[in-house]
Amino acid sequence: MGRVRTNNEDAFCDGPDIRLWAVADGMGGHENGEWASAAIVAALGKLPVPADFDAACHAIADAIHRANEEVFSEATARDIQMGSTVVALHVTGRRFCVLWVGDSRGYLLRHGQLIQISKDHTQVQEMVDRGLMRPEDAEGHPMSHVLARAVGVQADVEVDAIADEAEPGDVFLLCSDGLTGQVSDAEIAEILSTTPNHEEAREKLTQMTLDRGAPDNVTIAIVGLNETTMLSLNTPIGSILS
Repeated sequence: MGRVRTNNEDAFCDGPDIRLWAVADGMGGHENGEWASAAIVAALGKLPVPADFDAACHAIADAIHRANEEVFSEATARDIQMGSTVVALHVTGRRFCVLWVGDSRGYLLRHGQLIQISKDHTQVQEMVDRGLMRPEDAEGHPMSHVLARAVGVQADVEVDAIADEAEPGDVFLLCSDGLTGQVSDAEIAEILSTTPNHEEAREKLTQMTLDRGAPDNVTIAIVGLNETTMLSLNTPIGSILS
């Protein structure tokens, strides 16, 4: 819970058994945002994830599409607008896939370098992509949190996904924008790099957010890979999902 809002519209999926983690940040106010994010997490949490990597990635994307239909239908029935962002991580053996809608982010820390895997689905980011705004001007822009895409807002939604090879020592961070609105990428990289205990790193990042006023709720999931965990999640390697 942040310092300003009276309810928490974030939800998360912690599913090591199904090799799936996710963070969702609801929108629509109070119970509406909570309902939307919870619906997405419920759809992912009960998913029978296939052993095959490519099939699993497509199954996760399909689950997000089904959640979009559920949230949109509920919003239409209530005559309101509600929705949610989502960012999900799937790992099988030496492959990983990050899928997302909205501005909840997925990061990878590798060899001390922090890489933002996801790209925000915001109106400001779209202007940057179209060359209408410089990337440095997008930082801190007053409209930076206006979403261009979210789960449940329209009848159909496009889910972006990036898949690649994983390495022992990789650390993934999934978060709602409650974190990235207050803590810079450089600060995230510093804490992840210098705090090998993931629970402690998560607590440091959360406390840093709270100390800076936390106008939004914040949810953070940190997933680290080593040889043992990668072998336990092993399956034949498939092709890259574009």
